Amino acid sequence: MNINLKNGTQTKTTKKVQDLLDPNILKSAKEIYSTYCHFHVKLAKPPIGVAIDKKTHRGQLLFTQRPILLPWENFIPMNKIES
Repeated sequence: MNINLKNGTQTKTTKKVQDLLDPNILKSAKEIYSTYCHFHVKLAKPPIGVAIDKKTHRGQLLFTQRPILLPWENFIPMNKIES
């Protein structure tokens, strides 16, 4: 927390923390997405990402804007999967 000394007000500053992904989880998310694309050539609505289990690396594509994740799941957005 930073304190502005001129007028005594306090301002909160937060630093952006880069999400560090396990390469194996990212690889599994890419495989899930590519399998889905292979069987569903015409996508009606593009997915926003993949919810993937941290331990088993099983996952599913998410299509809603506000996905609900379980405590043991990670969300991998499409921009990280496609890069």
